[in-house]
This record gives sequence, C-alpha cells and structure tokens, in this order.
Amino acid sequence: MSGGADSVCLLHVLFELAPRWSLHLEVLHLDHGLRGEASRKDAEFTAALARSLGLPFHLERAGKLEGNLEEAGREARRAFFLRFLRGGLLERIALAHTRNDQAETVLFRLLRGAGPTGLAAMRPVTPEGVVRPLLETSREEVEAFLRQRGIAWRDDVTNANLTFARNRIRHDLMPKLMEEWNPALVQALCRTAELAAEDEKYWETVVDQASAGLFQPDYPGLILHCKPLAGLPRALARRLLRKAVERVKGNLREVEFGHVAGLLALATESEGSGRVVLPGVEAVRSFDRLRLAPPGAEAQDWEITLTAPGSVPLEGGKSLLRLEILPQSGYTEEGGGDDLDGFRIEGPLQLRNWRPGDRYQPVGRNHPEKIKTLFQKARIPVWERRNWPVMTMAGRILWVRRFGPAAEFAARAGCGKVLRIREEPVGQ
Repeated sequence: MSGGADSVCLLHVLFELAPRWSLHLEVLHLDHGLRGEASRKDAEFTAALARSLGLPFHLERAGKLEGNLEEAGREARRAFFLRFLRGGLLERIALAHTRNDQAETVLFRLLRGAGPTGLAAMRPVTPEGVVRPLLETSREEVEAFLRQRGIAWRDDVTNANLTFARNRIRHDLMPKLMEEWNPALVQALCRTAELAAEDEKYWETVVDQASAGLFQPDYPGLILHCKPLAGLPRALARRLLRKAVERVKGNLREVEFGHVAGLLALATESEGSGRVVLPGVEAVRSFDRLRLAPPGAEAQDWEITLTAPGSVPLEGGKSLLRLEILPQSGYTEEGGGDDLDGFRIEGPLQLRNWRPGDRYQPVGRNHPEKIKTLFQKARIPVWERRNWPVMTMAGRILWVRRFGPAAEFAARAGCGKVLRIREEPVGQ
C-alpha cells in the first residue's frame, strides 16, 4: 500500500471483513525514494498503520529509476508484488484502484490509440493473482468512508505534478471534458471498459481454440503458418498474433497497435520474406511460415569432432546423427541411408553448422552449388539454416543434411568399406 486514501481505505475494509471471510492480511510497501523525506514518511506511516492493526509489514526500497518515471515506478511495483505471488508467499495482491482510476486509464489508452483489448483496461481479477476490490467505487466514496471514521491518510504531492501524463488527464483533461461534454464521463469510460472486457473474454476462448491448430512450438519461439492465418477474419488474425507475441515475450507490455499491424501485414502477404521487430520479440517471415522468437535467439556457430562408429545429438536432442561402418564388400546402395566411400575418408571428421558461402557438389549435380541456393530451392526457412548440420574433412564438405553426400566422396556399388550416415528423431 502507498499510504494514500485509496490504499488506506482498502486496508481498513479488508481488515473489517477478514474475520468473516477468513482473510490473512499482510501489508506491502515499495519506497521509490523519489520524494526524499516525504517518501520516508510514507513508509513510516504505512508501517505504523500495519503495526496498529497487528499485521505483518514488508518494506522494499526500489533501486534508481530511469527513463519514464511513471512507467518505471509501475514496473518496480509490479515486480515487487509478483515476487510474493510467484514465490508462494501470498495468494492474492489487492490493489486499491478505483472507478476514477479506471476511467483515467481508458481515456489515456484511447488517446494513445489502443484497440478493444487495451480499452478493457484494468481487470477486477487477473491470472497473476491481482485483485482490485474498489474498481467500482469512486474516489469520492473512498474519501467519504475515511472521513466518517476519522481515518487519516497521506497525500502524495507528486499527484498534482502536471509533468506526468496521468496527472494532466486527472486534473486538466477529465474536468474539462466533464464540464464541456459529459458530466457522467467517468461512468461512460468505465462502461466502455466493462463492454470491452466482456468482448475480450469471448475472444479469449475463440483465440485459444484457433491457436491450438495454428501455433507450432519452436523453442524459444513459435511458428505460424501464414496461409491459414491470412484466410481468417482480420479481427481474429490480429488477436492470434497478439497471443503469439504474448506466448513468446511473456506479456504484451509496450506492444502497441502499430506493432501488431506491421506483423499482420508481414504474415498475410501472399508470398515473401521480411522481418518485423517488436518490443521483446523478433518476427521473421520465410516462404509460408512466420517465426516469432526473442531477439538474439539465432543459433551460434558450432563444430564438433565425430567418431565412427558413433552418434551425436542434434538441435538440443531433437534428433540423433548416427555413423556406422559397413565393412562388407559387394555394396549395392540399398541401405536407404546417406553413404560415403570409407576408403576416401583420410582424416578426422568434423560436424558443424552451415555458414554463409558454403558450397559443394551433391550427388547427381554436374557442378558445385551454394548450399544457400539449395536451401531456397528446397524452401528451407531462414531460421532453420543457421543450425543446419554440415560434415567436413580438412575443410572439405562431405555431406549436408537433406542434400546428401558430396559426389566426390559418395559410396558406389562395389565399395569395400562404407560410412553410413543416418539422422533419426529421438524416441523413434
């Protein structure tokens, strides 16, 4: 709690209801340290209030806040609360947002161009465990409750600082709109939030059902097939993309309408490639697939020494590359694997990832080709290429996944010694 009227009111209401509802209450206070002595006195006030009610008190002092202080403060509070929820220390965090806070949030988001999801604003209950019991109570009702009972609270002088956007909305824009346009503006904006929240609840079910057949996990991201996505109504397609971003990023903070619109344009092109960068997510289109992943999730160069016979796991254990030695004579090329002439292997074998510029001559081709060209012909998505296994000997390419042995080193009928290469999915 902050020590302001709203949080003090909420604490006293919950304290009165605690015996009836079997509530165990604890008080949390985050000291941002932005107001010097006033911040210290806020912390002392909330500690004294908790002590007077016999409640446990938890104080944390935030580190230095940088950038947008409003946003940084909210993020610091959110992180503080979530540590208690995710650590199992508390079951719920009760916040004291009122109907006026809800109206200001709706107007703020409307001015920033938010869509229906954003206009749903603050929810009474969130999946994380946050509850807002006063969301249908006005700020005037809160202060009346406190005055009737002679309960003191702390006034934050920064709430009058018009440097902050929220304060300009509260003290300047909202009063003008209520005076000149709609005296019941608070109720109208809260009704907008309520209707938007009901719509979003319906859409959540629809999106969950649609995503089950459209999203393909690809750690640490996921892949969407563009053609079926492009055939959906744009309202559903847009929400599916928001859901995909949320799954990869973990939240939708700082993701705005323009980000999703750019992603939708990339995903619904008839054919093509491209890249869109969103806060915390990078989307890459390749052929008919779109991959979303955290920035910097591309594979790094790697190289390992192979032993034949033997096996090595690939792609984090998704598959296993096996090397077998077939010493028998009379080889007839009926093994069904990718085979090399064992007598032409004259040094240690290396397995590494594909690198730009790699080229070799596969069996059946009359000249060397860039592996990138083979990727394009085979429609291998760009995100799969970086980790594509390539076998070499003394720097010369002997074999490439899917494209097979190099013509110079391929086993032929009558080989007396064969090195067989097989890649098998793990679990089969």
